[in-house]
Amino acid sequence: MNFSDSEEQDAIRELSRQILGDACKHERLAELERDPAGDGIDHELWQALAEAHLLGVDIAEADGGSGYGLGALCALLEEAGKTLAPLPLVPCLASAAATLGKFGNAAQRERWLPGVVAGEIFWTAGLQELGRFDPARPQTRARADGEGWILDGEKVCVPCAGAAARILVPASLGEGRVGVFLVDPGAPGVDLAQGIANNHERQFQLTLEGVALSADDLLGDPGNAMEIIGWMADRTQTALAAVQFGVCQTALQKTAEYAAERKQFGRPIGTFQAVTMRIADAFVDLECMKSTLWQAIWRIEEGLPCGAESAAAKWWACRGGSRVAHTAMHVHGGIGADIDYPIHRHLLWAQQIGLTLGGAGEQ
Repeated sequence: MNFSDSEEQDAIRELSRQILGDACKHERLAELERDPAGDGIDHELWQALAEAHLLGVDIAEADGGSGYGLGALCALLEEAGKTLAPLPLVPCLASAAATLGKFGNAAQRERWLPGVVAGEIFWTAGLQELGRFDPARPQTRARADGEGWILDGEKVCVPCAGAAARILVPASLGEGRVGVFLVDPGAPGVDLAQGIANNHERQFQLTLEGVALSADDLLGDPGNAMEIIGWMADRTQTALAAVQFGVCQTALQKTAEYAAERKQFGRPIGTFQAVTMRIADAFVDLECMKSTLWQAIWRIEEGLPCGAESAAAKWWACRGGSRVAHTAMHVHGGIGADIDYPIHRHLLWAQQIGLTLGGAGEQ
């Protein structure tokens, strides 16, 4: 396979770097984190990405996007990870909008996707349940009610649910069948309880009690729902791995710069063998994260079986991400634990992404 970026990916990476780098300064991130009434999303930055036509890079041209594919989106996600951009790019674009674009009918795509591309609405997906990391085996239940459906159950750690227009929810139909539903978070019977994750992202516990949905709220049909969920899960964990790769790139870069400048016993600490070897090990982890990530992206884009490859990218995002982030903190010493100094955020983000993915041990 070819690991080189295409011209479109290079252009998207450079434009993303300019927009995100200018907006995600330490002071701005701290301001959003301290706002108790906010939703943790930088809405001005989201609009800036929309105006630059970056939110639709993985959405087909027929649906208002650019149609450049998952690789282009992951180029954007890497840059978002580098800057720790407080944006729901993975749940909105990689999990929900891409799945709607692939499996939604013409009416669903026409109604929702142009608004996502324009930055006017958010979407998200509720893939996790308490104690379960396999979205293809949900405990949330759906039962037929005439031509519609009634949903009951609970999803946890749903990102961006408070701001979303719709939430994609997998639910069991009984007899081994599964459906994927478009749930309005403001519908009767839907309850959202907000929590704050390690990286200050707002996540929600989604409770469904007798939620009535129409036939138009079903994505695809129960006959292909397992394919939908598998496709969505592979893309979601690969997209999270892309963000993690960006988080760790900047963490290691900042650590190398600090080790070259910080002096102890009259010498830069980067000249000490223990520090040098620690940073070198982190670099090896970073290269493994990169190679497994882009192999998964390539196979997904080529339409090849990618379960093992996306799982490998997930494992390295968890294990390698944890080691790189802890290396950054340890080499920085005491200043790394100071929340007025930016490096601590990389540890918080790396931890949160690992938790979202389920952890290397579970994988």
